[in-house]
Amino acid sequence: MKWVCVVLMRKIHHHVWMCSALVPKKAKSVQHCFIYNCRLMSDHKPRNIIDSYKLLKLQEGCSLDDVKNSFLELAKQYHPDSGSVKADSTIFVQIEEAYRVVVNDVAKKIKSRDKEEDDDDDEDKLKSKALQHRQYLNFEGIGFGTPSQRERQYMQFRVDRASERLMEYRQRQMERQLAMGDIMLAKDVKQSKKAKITQAIERLVEDLIQESMAKGDFDNLSGKGKPLKKFSDCPHIDPMTHNLNRILINNGYQPEWILMQKEIRETIEKLRKTIIASRNKLGDPITVQKEKQWKEVCEEFRENIKILNKRINDFNLVVPILSRQMVHFNADKEIARVEDIFEAQMKKSETEAKKTEAEMEHGRHDIKTNFFKWIALILK
Repeated sequence: MKWVCVVLMRKIHHHVWMCSALVPKKAKSVQHCFIYNCRLMSDHKPRNIIDSYKLLKLQEGCSLDDVKNSFLELAKQYHPDSGSVKADSTIFVQIEEAYRVVVNDVAKKIKSRDKEEDDDDDEDKLKSKALQHRQYLNFEGIGFGTPSQRERQYMQFRVDRASERLMEYRQRQMERQLAMGDIMLAKDVKQSKKAKITQAIERLVEDLIQESMAKGDFDNLSGKGKPLKKFSDCPHIDPMTHNLNRILINNGYQPEWILMQKEIRETIEKLRKTIIASRNKLGDPITVQKEKQWKEVCEEFRENIKILNKRINDFNLVVPILSRQMVHFNADKEIARVEDIFEAQMKKSETEAKKTEAEMEHGRHDIKTNFFKWIALILK
């Protein structure tokens, strides 16, 4: 039986469906046919590597990242679904095939390069492990002569090296001990000086007390010969601390935060008086020159307020009671307050001036009336 091959071809979107069938020679119609194979083929010839590089606008020796970036840029332009003006399915198929060819070529080159580097590294390792001359493999290359002679020389070398290291170690230990001894000596001298000063002060105080007792300065004390009174009956308070605080209070001692609070209050009062005096000195109305002077005074006042506010921050850190903390002063509010005080003083002065003028006018009228009365009496 003889067979013939029938090929059916159909072109669909730049692709070819190839179907092969085998039928008997004497058959009248193709009723008992079967498909031998079916494969999808491209309608253009495969391009070589150089054309693929040119199509992707690349040069040989580029990296994989360059290939991917170039393919993405071209796909954005020529892909049928990109919506670009240059969209073309034929060109995109060519670009895709060229991309695969270039990627395979670059991967092969990278693989061969890595293999060559590995071979070079292996050669270097073999070279480094190559056998040297026998005399440098034993006894660290020390000595000369026969192996037994070189062994004795090497043993002597090790003994000398160990002795040198021991001497260096002992030298370092001695230097460290000397340094520690100097430090301890300096500390002892410092402590002895402190002890001498403390003992000297105690002896001086004791001598002064004995001298005062000999003179009879303690004979007129109100509590002489009586037991000391307890400052507090509360058992939960440390008596030593309470007594010390009581002594400090009786002798006028004030805590740091109280002194700082007093200083802040005195400073703000001084600044207020100074700026009020400056405003009264300028008077009213204010000319251009006086206004310039007033701005300089206000600027200086603001700087002083900033310094005072920093002092308030320090006070708030040391004050033991939260309710005693202070707030910052506002320079603009203080300046507005000075302006209000000045206006009130001006109004008061004007009122007093008007009242004084009215009193003087009334006095002049009385004098004039009395004068005319006297004239009338004289004429009578």
